Amino acid sequence: MGEGMRILKDACVLGAITLASGLLLGAVYVVTKDPIAQQEQAKKMDAYGNVFSAAEGFQPSEKTETVQGEAADILLQAGGDEYESVTINEILEAVDADGSILGYVVSVTSGSGYGGDISLTVGVDLDGSITGVEITESSETVGLGANASEESFRSQYVGKQVDHFVVTKNGSQNDNEIDAISGATITSNAVTDAVNAVLCCTEAFSLEGGGA
Repeated sequence: MGEGMRILKDACVLGAITLASGLLLGAVYVVTKDPIAQQEQAKKMDAYGNVFSAAEGFQPSEKTETVQGEAADILLQAGGDEYESVTINEILEAVDADGSILGYVVSVTSGSGYGGDISLTVGVDLDGSITGVEITESSETVGLGANASEESFRSQYVGKQVDHFVVTKNGSQNDNEIDAISGATITSNAVTDAVNAVLCCTEAFSLEGGGA
């Protein structure tokens, strides 16, 4: 067999292997796509339930989708540079068994963490009080910024009804003050910016009485 024929044969074999691998990967993707999506949805709903335990369900509405679509403009007008790295991912109504609105749950991402993006789920009731905060994704430093996931830090927001939180290094004295994580002020500010962004957006619902 000549050199040219060997090269052609090897090329055909390699092409066949590549094609088979591609088909196999495609088949694996089709098989695993739905289960992965279901797992992600279940994880998201668990987070919503954790931050708004009084709710029986969570649902989108015309007004939540409108505010979600206008979130970037709302944040720009509210705080300018403070929220330039914050993205509102999803807003849902938290409802009781009768479908009455109890408040809202918001998925939000801050891009200003020490290790990159920090994603949170935040619950806000109709009075504007924080019902819960949960970190859903983070690459912060273990033992430092990663401590934002600890209850001792997250609980500082819960039950508070304020317009805007601020981070302090001297211990919180007022409801609007959040005691920074030791050695992780950047993370503390990133999480607080995200929570403040949620408050800005939920205010757009005219929270008193739950009106649009």
